[in-house]
Amino acid sequence: MLLLWYPKCTTCQKAKKFLDVRGVSCDLRHIKEEHPTAEELRTWWQASGLPLKRFFNTSGIQYRELGLKDKLPGMSEEEQLELLATDGMLVKRPILVGDGFVLTGFRPEEWDKKL
Repeated sequence: MLLLWYPKCTTCQKAKKFLDVRGVSCDLRHIKEEHPTAEELRTWWQASGLPLKRFFNTSGIQYRELGLKDKLPGMSEEEQLELLATDGMLVKRPILVGDGFVLTGFRPEEWDKKL
């Protein structure tokens, strides 16, 4: 499994602890230092079955500064994926990528079902 996280994020810390307590090992990837590519995001988005908007960090500073709330509806999916790939801080975190599933954000009950 792969956990994309931002170590300073308290939600990401909770997710990591959640995995550790359950003995789940995974590769860690610092989302700001090694942000996902558009191709990775496309693959994860398609595997997740979620709307693409769920991959955006809608509470982040970048999201607000870029005015994405108003811009996203007019952007193609490809444009959105390319934008997400430019800055890891635009991406919702944590992201847990497992065998046959992708989870965005940390919802303990949802994660328990997949693990």
